[in-house]
Amino acid sequence: MSDSPTSRISREPLKFAYWVPNVSGGLVVSNIEQRTSWDYDYNVKLAQTAERVGFEYALSQVRYLSSYGAAQQHESTSISLALLLATEKLKVIAAVHPGLWEPAVLAKFILTADQFSKGRAAVNVVSGWFKDEYTKLGLPWLEHDERYRRSAEFIEVLRGLWTQENFEFAGDFYRVNDFSLRPGPYPVEGRPHPEIFQGGNSTAARFNGGAHSDWYFSNGKDFDGFTEQYDDVTAVAAEHGRTVRFGLNGFAIVRDSEAEAREQLREIIAQADEASVEGFRKSVQQAGPATADKKGMWADSTFEDLVQYNDGFRTQLIGDPEQVARRIIEYKKRGVDLFLLGFLHFIEEVERFGTDVIPIVRELEAELDAELDRTGEGLRPASV
Repeated sequence: MSDSPTSRISREPLKFAYWVPNVSGGLVVSNIEQRTSWDYDYNVKLAQTAERVGFEYALSQVRYLSSYGAAQQHESTSISLALLLATEKLKVIAAVHPGLWEPAVLAKFILTADQFSKGRAAVNVVSGWFKDEYTKLGLPWLEHDERYRRSAEFIEVLRGLWTQENFEFAGDFYRVNDFSLRPGPYPVEGRPHPEIFQGGNSTAARFNGGAHSDWYFSNGKDFDGFTEQYDDVTAVAAEHGRTVRFGLNGFAIVRDSEAEAREQLREIIAQADEASVEGFRKSVQQAGPATADKKGMWADSTFEDLVQYNDGFRTQLIGDPEQVARRIIEYKKRGVDLFLLGFLHFIEEVERFGTDVIPIVRELEAELDAELDRTGEGLRPASV
């Protein structure tokens, strides 16, 4: 792309989200101790802690079939509603699967959650990588790019039902005839409907991110890896007259020193649950490795990467608070708007991140804004 480096930077403060540990096993597939629980009471306390220390979003994971380090799980939309009702400011994103949900039914559920929470419900549309979750229920399993075509229609049906009366849609996967949902979204200034997130790394995912979703989630990436995705998705969005915001996955290990943080990472990987990591690796061959261009989620992930199953180690948010904050700012300069974070011991580490890291990030953002003011460089327009 031909944009200047500063045109990637938003004036909005960075947003922080955390992975809801609504499945057992924590966020690393390792036998190391994780002082994290998947139960309701723990998750309520975690959500309340997170919003108190500066996190704006939480993402509830979706897994139906017991497997791969997630032997137990709570369903994503129901726990999202529970957390919305237990908090006052936190926005909760429920991960959902087209093919398992009828879009109008999901749209209605999310509208109810949105009304009850006064405008804090959101969805992450997951096109699906886990073949067994479909075939063992007797549901059709589509080829990779067809799953993304279905997701594109799914998103458009959600958006249409949330913003139009007497909505009509005729696609290859969904049809809607003269349908109205009432009440509509809870009124939030500048937000026409609950936010729609969508992730993935493949060419098909990047197209959907630019052409259809509000937010594009990337698996963990180094600077160059994220920049490549940012450029691709932004180009697609421009072709469709749209703008998209970007979230990046990262596993944060914040300790008193970099040496201590690096040692923690070494211990996590050394105690990896090899059987579960290998089972996960085989299953995700239906994701990136199944695409024609071999580009996509987990297409080039190593064993060590897969110990954190969304490549969170690659983002390298590992070190003391200032080191992590400065790396976060370097990602902001490349276009990241939101960090989706995992932790080893969630409650205490979310609290420390909010107490020790976010304030440094805010100081660095103020310095960055002042520098941009002095240079008069153009910025990416702020969006709500």
